[in-house]
Amino acid sequence: MNKQRQSFSNCDGIRRREFVRLGGLAAFGLGSCVLPSLADSANAREATGRRQAKAKRCILIWLDGGPSHLETFDLKPNAPAEVRGPFQPIRSSVTGEHICELMPRTAGLLNRVALVRSVTSNLGEHNFAAHYLLSGYKPTPALEYPAYGCVVAKLRGGDPVLPRHVAVPSFRVGGANFSGHGFLPASYAPFAVGGDPAKPKFQVQHLDFFPGVDGGRVDRRREFLQQLDDFARSADEGDAPATANPQFEQAYRLATSAQAKEAFRLEDEPQKVRNKYGPRTVGQSCLLARRLIERDVAVVTVNNPGWDTHENVYTRLKEGYTGAKVPVGLVPSLDLALSALIEDLIERGLFDDTLVVVMGEFGRTPKINTAGGRDHWPRVFSVLLAGGGIPGGQIIGASDATGEGPSARPVTPSDLAATIYTLLGIDPRDTLTTADGRPVQINRDGTPLKELVG
Repeated sequence: MNKQRQSFSNCDGIRRREFVRLGGLAAFGLGSCVLPSLADSANAREATGRRQAKAKRCILIWLDGGPSHLETFDLKPNAPAEVRGPFQPIRSSVTGEHICELMPRTAGLLNRVALVRSVTSNLGEHNFAAHYLLSGYKPTPALEYPAYGCVVAKLRGGDPVLPRHVAVPSFRVGGANFSGHGFLPASYAPFAVGGDPAKPKFQVQHLDFFPGVDGGRVDRRREFLQQLDDFARSADEGDAPATANPQFEQAYRLATSAQAKEAFRLEDEPQKVRNKYGPRTVGQSCLLARRLIERDVAVVTVNNPGWDTHENVYTRLKEGYTGAKVPVGLVPSLDLALSALIEDLIERGLFDDTLVVVMGEFGRTPKINTAGGRDHWPRVFSVLLAGGGIPGGQIIGASDATGEGPSARPVTPSDLAATIYTLLGIDPRDTLTTADGRPVQINRDGTPLKELVG
């Protein structure tokens, strides 16, 4: 008679082998930040369907807080004063099309990008809206859906040393309640750089060992972990083979790789290049994103906070602070960063296979409020896409005369997600699997925009 071995568990239901492995990981002295829950060691089934990718990689510039479409890409100069706001339109390189006067460099590149002016949603709360825009799914208490970057990281991979999805400086979007990896294992969560690339002494978290822990010591502890892992596997004969902890492996590779350190060395860039991107965090973050995608990082999310402009839009969007002699507000800083990134990608031969997306969770109200700002407005807003093989110079959809709702070609966040996935060679109708074995389509409701995907 065959005897079935009973597995021993601790009070939390952790199997003996897992408990031993956890002890080995703790011995490395790398901290709890690189120790995911053991439940994440189960890998979800990878999707198999692929389409011909126009884009090999993606840079997402996320304008956290909800950028005003009426002060950026969809001005209404003929509307009443309380609608049109304080800024004037400027001509662009696309005949008959205008954007905000604070974005002259981007206006000159409009023939290289596509503007979608009719994105529409019914979610006007930051967390819910961010989840919808970044995943293509409306949030539900039953399941957290993963963000684009985490799905792409799972299916497309990247450099064996560098993380597959990097967030600069962090992935604290929409109120910071969105993990990013959703139902995927935590190993696919965005790697947060953690430092401000605009600071003179910019440093990346986990790129160096903790004080007192040198490379030789970590190597010895890594060997010790492998011995523990082998011992636990033999003790649990009949179980599935134990595998290395993916987040520990990532931290180890970063801390021991000269290539990884070099990728984050913004000081290696000529000062002329750094100046072109602008001195603000968004500009230097975009420059870092370019360095990372050059080294085959699949997705970089540049997180630019501060766009929740309920008051004083003039100062916050243009000047940055009262009395600024040179405008350093949100819109001029974005103009420098975005235009420099596009031109840099073109010069380096990376533009055609790098998708650039600029968006936030919603737009702002058609009327300026009594505090001189605009409130949340998801009914219509704008998204910019460039590169990745998409035809430039396109204006897709339109809002009505006051920027209150779509007047033509409404586009949902699900449609946008289906478009992004298709451009990246991922079949939106393919499936991923939750930890409990439930198949979930990558994108269920969206239709790719034919103007962009062909």
